[in-house]
Amino acid sequence: MYMKNQLLKVLLSTLFSLQIPLIHAQKYRFDFQNPEKTIESRVDDLVSRMTLEEKTAQLMFEAPAIERLAVPHYSWWNECLHGIARNGRATIFPQAIGLGATFDTDLMHRIGVAISDEGRAKFNENRKVGYMDRYAGLTYWSPNVNLFRDPRWGRGQETYSEDPFLIAQIGVSFVNGLQGDHPKYLKVAAMAKHYAVHSGPEKLRHEFDAVVSRKDLWNTYLPGFEALVVDAKVEGVMGAYNRTNGEPCCAHPYLMTEVLRKKWGFKGYFVSDCWAIQDFYQGHNIAKNKAEAAGIALNAGCNLNCGNTYPALGEAIQSGETTEQVVDRNLKELLPTRFKLGLFDPIGTVPFDTISGDVVRCQKHIDLSYEAATKSVVLLKNQNNTLPLDPEIRSVFVTGPMAADIQALLANYYGVGDDLRTLMEGIIGNVSNHTAIRYVQGSLMDRPNVNPMDWYSEEAQVADVTIACMGITQLLEGEEGEAIASPTAGDRDYITLPPHQIEYLKLIRQKAKGKKLIVVITGGSAISIPEVHELADAIVYAWYPGEQGGKAVGDLLFGKSSPSGKLPVTFVRSIEDLPPFEDYNMSGRTYRFMEQEPLYPFGFGLSYSSFEYGTIRKNSAIYSEGSPVEIGVDITNNGKFPADEVVQLYLAKKNRATGDPKIALRGFQRISLAAGETKTVRFKLDKKAMAQYDDNGNLRIDKGEYRVYVSGALPIQRSTDLGAPKWAETTIQVK
Repeated sequence: MYMKNQLLKVLLSTLFSLQIPLIHAQKYRFDFQNPEKTIESRVDDLVSRMTLEEKTAQLMFEAPAIERLAVPHYSWWNECLHGIARNGRATIFPQAIGLGATFDTDLMHRIGVAISDEGRAKFNENRKVGYMDRYAGLTYWSPNVNLFRDPRWGRGQETYSEDPFLIAQIGVSFVNGLQGDHPKYLKVAAMAKHYAVHSGPEKLRHEFDAVVSRKDLWNTYLPGFEALVVDAKVEGVMGAYNRTNGEPCCAHPYLMTEVLRKKWGFKGYFVSDCWAIQDFYQGHNIAKNKAEAAGIALNAGCNLNCGNTYPALGEAIQSGETTEQVVDRNLKELLPTRFKLGLFDPIGTVPFDTISGDVVRCQKHIDLSYEAATKSVVLLKNQNNTLPLDPEIRSVFVTGPMAADIQALLANYYGVGDDLRTLMEGIIGNVSNHTAIRYVQGSLMDRPNVNPMDWYSEEAQVADVTIACMGITQLLEGEEGEAIASPTAGDRDYITLPPHQIEYLKLIRQKAKGKKLIVVITGGSAISIPEVHELADAIVYAWYPGEQGGKAVGDLLFGKSSPSGKLPVTFVRSIEDLPPFEDYNMSGRTYRFMEQEPLYPFGFGLSYSSFEYGTIRKNSAIYSEGSPVEIGVDITNNGKFPADEVVQLYLAKKNRATGDPKIALRGFQRISLAAGETKTVRFKLDKKAMAQYDDNGNLRIDKGEYRVYVSGALPIQRSTDLGAPKWAETTIQVK
């Protein structure tokens, strides 16, 4: 009897398994709707059912519905640079350059997770009410991993750093957090932009040719993109507006085919920057009309057109500029992303369909924004321990154009929220009930006061301390059409504070005499402030710190936390220290190639505590391939405050080759230390750390002596002591 029962169970199981294909065949009208089939077969099935007109329409960023096939409308254009942008309420994190200043990959991963949670939640809510317009989808055109090579570039705020290694590490963590680790579905689809050599000038971007050597291309401009494609498996790549070495970046055979698809094995989709293909015939003059431009871009593998050029593909096919087979190829590279997101699967089958709207701006995410802002703020000067302030202070004068300016929190590509903490609110929230506070703006941001009467600076004479909140916002620096207060299309033709702000600080300093002057500066780039350094007792650089930025800065000023941000860009003394803006050669640029002494070096940032770097220990003094050198060093907090330190490892080769950097960041770790605590930090110098790229993008390791530095900032001798910690150093040999 037992054997009969077992045989019956096997028979029933077999019959049931045979019924599954029949059941699913009845359930789904078309094969492409069946989530149990492979993505490749589903895409093939969908493409085979479309007319040519339907196919070309699906290559547009506003992809229309195909009702006869039950294909819904989809808008590919969505933004999440530092939080869900342009789509209602969302948690607003510090701008990307501030996130770079955290040097915290774990934080960036958690931010990516939080943003993708909110993105899925908003998508789920929008789908319920049938709202699927622009900025409501799941294909996010972030992050921006262009190199911030020149502080004049207004969009540099969107990037993480002037250093390719830091960009790669931060970017990979962010993308991994966004896209998730589900074996079948993407949580959201991230994008690496703007591929590949793109960093201003804004005014020329529609016609400009960025000319670079192969050495600079591979060692400076491409590492961030390679890391996102190879390591993070980023789903999308966006081409830049400009040309690179003569070819437009949205139709570049070498960059798009040889490097991206073949060498790196990119399997995702490629999109033009918005209206960039239009530049083919209106700016770059490589095409005579819209149809020819559409054919050139499609043939090169630009799968998706953000703009209005691909409606001319029908004409391009008729005139022989391209073919329907090329259309099919591009569709088959584009459409898998929608399937990976589960957009063709029944609602409820995708695990992220259950993320509800209450996650948007939840307390956990608000706290995360606060943590990010706290870790991003950089203390540039703290003469005679001016900071932290005592909450019981008798009187405070708060002034400056940024003190109550919400725009200073937001930067560009921002969301909106209902709890935006300004700098003034953060300061007021930290003082005692008996503290006298006087606030007046005192100065405009972008131009001298129209009324020359000064009713304000006298307050600095009375108050125990003046906190002057100066700086700029994305109205002065940003993207070409967004920076509405900029006379130079968002770029900066001077890199100081606006001169009238400096004059206001001089007036305050004159009136304050023996009183303390603290300057808090907002901005998305390296502002040259040698005069401010002389005027102020303490300087805090806040970037664009997000919705909780004012609270974070206020808490830092009054000692609830210790500053720990580090500069992801070099602060030069003067614009005269920079090569011409249009020159993309790296010679003389960034800390890796500069000869001039900076005002504040890359990686610099003070703390309320102090750190001692012990002697470097290593497992070998000789590097050989396959046997990495392991580095260990003890870091001690020998101050009175618990604090974070960002431990940085740099390599410098003796007798380096022409065009190689003088010194380069090759590792970093953020650690937390209680007062008096010691921790050992370890690094591994492997092939990736030791190598440079050759002109064909292959890693090579030059023989010779390398100097290894472990420090809290770029290890350079300076004529003025900024209070940075000493560094530990050693040498290794490559035989």
